[in-house]
Amino acid sequence: MSAVRIRYHTYDIGGIDIHVRSLKDRQQFSDNGGRAEALGISSAQWPLFGVVWESSEILAHEMREYDIGSPLVVVEGKRILEVGCGLALASLLLNHRNADITATDMHPEAGNYLAENVGLNDGQPIPFIRTGWTDILDALGKFDVIIASDVLYEREHVELLCGFIKRHSKPACEIIMVDPGRGHHAPFSKKMIALGFTHQQRKPVHGKYAHEKFKGQVLTYRR
Repeated sequence: MSAVRIRYHTYDIGGIDIHVRSLKDRQQFSDNGGRAEALGISSAQWPLFGVVWESSEILAHEMREYDIGSPLVVVEGKRILEVGCGLALASLLLNHRNADITATDMHPEAGNYLAENVGLNDGQPIPFIRTGWTDILDALGKFDVIIASDVLYEREHVELLCGFIKRHSKPACEIIMVDPGRGHHAPFSKKMIALGFTHQQRKPVHGKYAHEKFKGQVLTYRR
């Protein structure tokens, strides 16, 4: 099987340059040993982790402005988790801010790309755990803040993600998600409210870090 083609790109996140090694496009595929197939990841799904989607760019900008401490100084007191991180642009930005960030994804290549991109940005290692939302033995622990972008891809993801958040959120916790509008955030919000969270949603700042064509929302849940 031929090697995948890659590209390098620098993202300007509110004046911070984040360098990313990604797949060249969504046509790339390489599943040596069938690791992804064994996890239920099809050839069509395989490259989705390895490109930067607009939702992930918006989430990174949200984390640039998120009040967890002054930029470029040690962020104290909050443990942060990125769920379904893919190329983890938001995690790389938070790592630049010296936040206590952990990244997760079920894709077998996500951890490798994260480690390489941390190196490109001269950052400290970001803890990564490859896990699915049904894995109750992932040893992640609980978090003050959980972030994600474009993770409500299918209707079945609503129940799975709520269960994952329930296991890994502290009693006082904030969830920040960028949802591009796939039609599943309303039932997700209903279940989150049942878990004791309040719910707010808003449009990202068009013209500043989101295109006018982006029809999604920034979803925030607090408990």
